[in-house]
Amino acid sequence: MDEKTSEASAEAVTARFEEHRPRLRAVAYRMLGSLSEADDAVQEAWLRLDRNGIAGIENLGGWLTTVTGRVCLNMLRSREQRREEPLETRIPDPVIGREAGAGAGAGDGGAGADPEGEALLVDSVGLAMLVVLQSLGPAERLAFVLHDMFQVPFDEIAPLIEKTPAATRQLASRARRRVRDGAPAPDPDLARQRAAVDAFFAAAREGDFEALVSVLDPDVVLRSDGGPGRPGLSVVLNGARTVAGRAITFGQLSPFVRPVLINGAAGVVVVANGRPMSVMAFTVVDGKIAAIQVLADPERLGRLELPGSEA
Repeated sequence: MDEKTSEASAEAVTARFEEHRPRLRAVAYRMLGSLSEADDAVQEAWLRLDRNGIAGIENLGGWLTTVTGRVCLNMLRSREQRREEPLETRIPDPVIGREAGAGAGAGDGGAGADPEGEALLVDSVGLAMLVVLQSLGPAERLAFVLHDMFQVPFDEIAPLIEKTPAATRQLASRARRRVRDGAPAPDPDLARQRAAVDAFFAAAREGDFEALVSVLDPDVVLRSDGGPGRPGLSVVLNGARTVAGRAITFGQLSPFVRPVLINGAAGVVVVANGRPMSVMAFTVVDGKIAAIQVLADPERLGRLELPGSEA
C-alpha cells in the first residue's frame, strides 16, 4: 500500500469514527456523569480502534459502543476505589443550554447552541436520573445504560461484566426499578416546568413559606453539591417543609437568576458579578417540583460553559 492510499484509508477510518462520536459520548456521559471523563472514554475508544484497525469489524457502531462501555466500566470501578467525596451529595455534570425566548441574558453557549451537546440529550436524561444512575454498581449501570438506553442486546453486554445473559437481564431490571422509583419522568411541557420554577422563586423572593410549600411535591428532595471542603453547601434535604425552609434563603438570589435548560429541563444559573455561583436543575412532575439539584462547586462551575455567565 503506497503512502497516499494509506493516508486515504486512515482518513476514512477517522471519518467513520467521527460519525459515531456523538452516540459514544452520549453512552459515556450516561455511564460516568462527567463530561470530561466521557470525552476521555471516547478518546480511549478511538485509540483502541486505531490500534485494532477496522478490518474484520462487521458492525462498527456496535463494536465502538461495546468498547466504550468496557472503558467506562473500568473507569467506574477505578473511581469506586479512590472515591473520597460523599456520593449522596455528588451532582453529575449538567448539560446546559439557552432556553428559547430567554433573551440575551441567557447567553448563547451550552447544548442549545451545540449539536454535540444536544446529541447528549437524545432520549433525554435529567440530572435526577443521573443521580440515581451513579448510585448503581458499575455492572448494574452498564447493563441498564447499554440495554435500556442504547438497545444493546443482553448477550453482548454479558461478557463485559462476566455474567450470563439472564443475570445481566436481572441487573438491568433491578436498575430499571430504582430509576423508576428515584427519578420520575418530568412533565413533558417545558412551559409548565418553567411556571413551577418561576413560582418557586417568586415565593422565595416574597418570603412566602406556604407558597413555597404549595409548589413543592410533599416528597421533594433537594440535593446540593458544594464541592470539597464546603460541607455547609453539600446537603440532602427531604420533604416539602424542610426544603421550603432552606429555599426561603433563595430569595436573595432572585436578581441574579438566569433561566436556562439543564439536561433539557427548566433550570437556572445564578450569576453574580459575572461569575457563576450555582446551577439549579428542577424536576417538575404534575406541576409540582419533585427534585432540585444544586451544583455550587466553584471549581466545577469554572469548567462548565454556562449560558448567562457573561451577564
